[in-house]
Amino acid sequence: MTKKSGKEIASLLKERVLVLDGAMGTMIQRYKLSEADYRGERFRNHPCDLKGNNDLLSLTRPDV
Repeated sequence: MTKKSGKEIASLLKERVLVLDGAMGTMIQRYKLSEADYRGERFRNHPCDLKGNNDLLSLTRPDV
């Protein structure tokens, strides 16, 4: 797919629903987070590994 300008995207949004996908996972990997970072205090005793569950970071590491 080709890159679109802001005006082109705005025009397309008037016509249809768009799904935009970014590289958030790649950006998170740059932080080299540990299992403890994903767990935080809230999930400290969770029985399963949580590393890689990037959605949890909004609760345990909102600074990322």
